[in-house]
Amino acid sequence: MKNIISALFLCASALGFSQGNTHTQTGDKFEGLAMTPPMGWNSWNTFATNIDEKLVKETADIMVSSGLAAVGYNYIVLDDGWMTKERDANGDLVPDPVKFPNGMKAVVDYVHSKGLKFGLYNCAGTQTCAGYPGTRGYEYQDARFYAKLEIDFLKYDWCNTKGITAPEAYTTMSNALKTAGRPIVFSLCEWGDNQPWEWGKSVGNLWRISGDIYPCFDCEFKHPENWSSWGFMKIAEMRKDIRKYSGPDHWNDFDMMEVGNEMNDTEDKSHFAMWCMLSSPLFTGNDYRKMSKETLAILTNKELITINQDKLGIQGFKYAVEDGVEVWVKPLSGGNWAVTFLNRTDAAKKINFDWKKNTVKDADFGYEADFAKSTFKLKNLWTNKEAGNTKKNFTAELASHDCITLKLSLLNKE
Repeated sequence: MKNIISALFLCASALGFSQGNTHTQTGDKFEGLAMTPPMGWNSWNTFATNIDEKLVKETADIMVSSGLAAVGYNYIVLDDGWMTKERDANGDLVPDPVKFPNGMKAVVDYVHSKGLKFGLYNCAGTQTCAGYPGTRGYEYQDARFYAKLEIDFLKYDWCNTKGITAPEAYTTMSNALKTAGRPIVFSLCEWGDNQPWEWGKSVGNLWRISGDIYPCFDCEFKHPENWSSWGFMKIAEMRKDIRKYSGPDHWNDFDMMEVGNEMNDTEDKSHFAMWCMLSSPLFTGNDYRKMSKETLAILTNKELITINQDKLGIQGFKYAVEDGVEVWVKPLSGGNWAVTFLNRTDAAKKINFDWKKNTVKDADFGYEADFAKSTFKLKNLWTNKEAGNTKKNFTAELASHDCITLKLSLLNKE
């Protein structure tokens, strides 16, 4: 019976997309679930499939006790490896009874009891990337399963998808989640290969724009299986001209963060600043149980988080480069701006930025800052100290791979 049902689902999916360009198909997502970039923790970067109930509970406890939850991190998402290698006799997914001896609902309830939200992972293909049961042909059944568990977030990957198209597969799952009736944030993880920014707005709440991240500043890590992971600056500049597609409830997702993993504190700081400037979802990927005070301080920088969570929801962009120092800008609500100076080089650099000689124009969203005509107050968001205003040049020295992020608050306009 389950095979017949699965075949019917496959036929229904295929028939629903048999006419026209699939890129014109629209989903039926739950609206308004991610009006600012979602924030939380994902298990994959550190733990891969080595996850269990104890890890989830300890992570939830620390998320609350450390202050991470208080500044906005509220999703705990279990990535690949949470289920058994086979579905049950009814075709349902089965949480691994060794990893989760009390069942997944007990884990979800524990996370909810802490005032947090819970997410799971699956894949659009026949198997997940790690070889567990995928959702292809079981979309509506799996959506009902997630709704019954009362999860809040679904990360949906793109492995083992031969013969299907991304717009079709993700739209089918989006509609299945809506039909199941529980509001669940839908995270599209197809690595940007099928331009999800062009069709994903009605389908999901966020979409990955690249392959997997790697804990380095600007490297490419080549895997033996002939694919690559990328340093965070590689990802930051990987896609051109897609910022116009990102905004409240439909975010460009630059992948889970590597802050607290294998980079140094300076690089972690720049990584976090860039994800805030880019309005990327902020999902930590480190082991909270081994987290240093420096890592915690970076992740809980309220001023930077405010930049990420600004209600305009506009992704920043690179404005200029001078002697290896990049200037990234981001329009903010209230006529304000965020500006990050980032040293891409391996040597220390001096900054001497003459505001009055610069006019920043946002071609995608129409914002402009003419510093010859408007004066802004400066605040260094890493030191939490005032830093003068735009009437005078901004001067500083930046170590290799370091950054300074300023908030520019409008004082007057001619």
